[in-house]
Amino acid sequence: MSDVAEYKSWVCLICGWIYNEEEGLPDEGIAAGTRFADIPDDWRCPLCDVSKSEFSVVEF
Repeated sequence: MSDVAEYKSWVCLICGWIYNEEEGLPDEGIAAGTRFADIPDDWRCPLCDVSKSEFSVVEF
């Protein structure tokens, strides 16, 4: 069993866009494996431009 916590996905509650920690956002300078908490606080949703506070973790 791995000691590393599973990667999570975070969904924008406004537009439904999903940030996947495992994939990151290389086009925006966010490397694969970057945890949502480690994204800068001034980051905005690439689809609808809302703040990180409008995102919620996706639970399966």
